[in-house]
Amino acid sequence: MSRVVVVGGGIGGLTSAALLGHAGHRVTLLEAAEHLGGKSRRIEAAGQRLDTGPSLFTFPGVWEELLRRLDRPRAGGGVRPGAGARRAEETAGLELERLDEVGTYYYRGTRCELPVPPGHPWHAAWARFEAEHGGLGPDITRLLTTDVLDRAAHPALGRLGRLYGRRLTTRDYLDSLTWMPEGLREVIAIHTLNAGVGPARTPALYASMPAVMAHDGVWIPRGGVYELVEALRRLAEDAGVELRTGEPVRSVTRRHVVTDRGTYPADAVVSGIDAHRLDGLLGGRAPRSPRRLSCSAVAVYAVLDAELPPGTPRHGVLLPDRPADLYADLEAGTEPEQTMAFANHYPAHGVYPNGAATLALLLTVPANGRSYTLEDPFVARELERTAQVLGLPEPLRDRFRSVRILDPAYFAAHGSEGGALYGAVRPSWRSGPFHAPAHTSPLRPWLWRVGASVHPGGGLPAVLGGAMISTGKLLQRLR
Repeated sequence: MSRVVVVGGGIGGLTSAALLGHAGHRVTLLEAAEHLGGKSRRIEAAGQRLDTGPSLFTFPGVWEELLRRLDRPRAGGGVRPGAGARRAEETAGLELERLDEVGTYYYRGTRCELPVPPGHPWHAAWARFEAEHGGLGPDITRLLTTDVLDRAAHPALGRLGRLYGRRLTTRDYLDSLTWMPEGLREVIAIHTLNAGVGPARTPALYASMPAVMAHDGVWIPRGGVYELVEALRRLAEDAGVELRTGEPVRSVTRRHVVTDRGTYPADAVVSGIDAHRLDGLLGGRAPRSPRRLSCSAVAVYAVLDAELPPGTPRHGVLLPDRPADLYADLEAGTEPEQTMAFANHYPAHGVYPNGAATLALLLTVPANGRSYTLEDPFVARELERTAQVLGLPEPLRDRFRSVRILDPAYFAAHGSEGGALYGAVRPSWRSGPFHAPAHTSPLRPWLWRVGASVHPGGGLPAVLGGAMISTGKLLQRLR
């Protein structure tokens, strides 16, 4: 039995800790903040519950694979007293609700749901695209949970390689589909911002994601997306993991992790924090700033005085009129004239046990480390545009009873430099599951990495699956 310290209590750190504890190791997880979950946290405004971070749960097969691994007997057949009596699914207690659609998209005056309904001008093109890509869910799930060098991943790699051919990036692949309407192409391409970068910097695989999401469904945990964090917490505690919040790590060495409260001996360390921050804990020279950073966000969480009009979509996506300008601005680190905005509307007594409706408006911005308010010109413009696009008869702010804002300055304080949501920008071939990330290095074989900065893109499934891959390798090393 080895002693393992996990630094960072985000989704990746919690997943790794639960797997290590289940395997019989002594695991301590250290989180600097007072709450677990990293970018996913639960806040309150005007007595109502609001969850931050990712708003949708996709590729549920990744979650099911995690539960299967936690249901496996421990090595040697032994179990910790009190553990193993309940199946992992019962311990987690996570109830997923499938939504009717992926979302409602607005582009240059056109409104369109995914999947595109019959009668819409884009329906025929969408039907053709979904027929070619919608069934790829099992292959992508396999790649999200299996090391790309593993033989088990080779059939999925082969099928995807034959589909994309030499069109290696999302942009290249979509531009080759000359039969697809330009507007639908841009709706599909905008999903690459889930990896924090534009479509010229992601592999062609990302083009398939919307079709798979429409085919296999998108989900939200009953009670809010933070219920995933609570489920991982229960799984970790059931595996015997010691969870310590409000305890920032000061240094990480070969045998010890040091905090203000004490020193934790370790045979191995798992880092779930951004690579740039981790470098600062390892000592030596000050870490270099990355040349390019993935995008950040201004997240406006509002409790509403009144419900939005009937027909307002639950999950709306507002594209800029010129997506290419947005991608260029994010590359240059300049504030865009128009951005991509998610408008997530939750009526009262729905997903959340709230007595009032809430709205989460998520605005894409460069990782500039800035603080924003409702009066900021950029935020004010996007609030006005959102009201116009959604067809509201009055300014959106007139409906706000209470507001909380999380911005690049917040994400920089609790995550990576500048508030970059996925850390540094990588080459396109390293921004998806087609490559094997450096989970460890020959210079520090005792140090392993998980989290969004290691597995960018794909949202929650990429982080969950990446933690499974990395931790699986670590368990082999420990054995």
